[in-house]
Amino acid sequence: MNAANKLTLLRVIMIPAFLVVLYLDVPYANWIALAIFALASLTDLLDGYIARHYDQTTDFGKFMDPLADKCLVVAALLWFVQGHGSNLQMPAWALLIVIVREFAVSGLRMQAAAGGKVIAAGKSGKIKTASTMACICLMLVLPELEAISFFANWGVLVFDVCVWIIVATTVYSGVEYLIVNRKVFSGMK
Repeated sequence: MNAANKLTLLRVIMIPAFLVVLYLDVPYANWIALAIFALASLTDLLDGYIARHYDQTTDFGKFMDPLADKCLVVAALLWFVQGHGSNLQMPAWALLIVIVREFAVSGLRMQAAAGGKVIAAGKSGKIKTASTMACICLMLVLPELEAISFFANWGVLVFDVCVWIIVATTVYSGVEYLIVNRKVFSGMK
């Protein structure tokens, strides 16, 4: 197993660690979870760089890397949908949009693969992933900052802006992905 794939597996292992910290509600849980999530997000950048730069691209990596990203993001967003008694709660419809987009794109990729084609991630998809991960990092910090009067007043607004950034980039990248790759649909029976 090469270094890029090991980083992908590390990201998968970090997902339950991230959730355990949040659900155990240990002191400074959000800060610890933020550190785990940020490190997991960085492994996404690093494994992609290593795979391309050192010619370590594998079928396993092509499959597991996007799956690990989806699992990490959905795990975090599920936490925000539950709210946990906070006024910082993500609406379930926003998570549904993210999940539907991921299933649609994954389905399209599988259909293309069945026809012997590989559909690479587009620029808007990479922007969606980066902005979603950055927003999740900010959303994890906001509950810890509510004790500071400035953030108590602006925390909900910042949280809601993050949710809308996630939804907007998800919808845009999903629609673009489907339009750009619409020829895959023409090959379906």
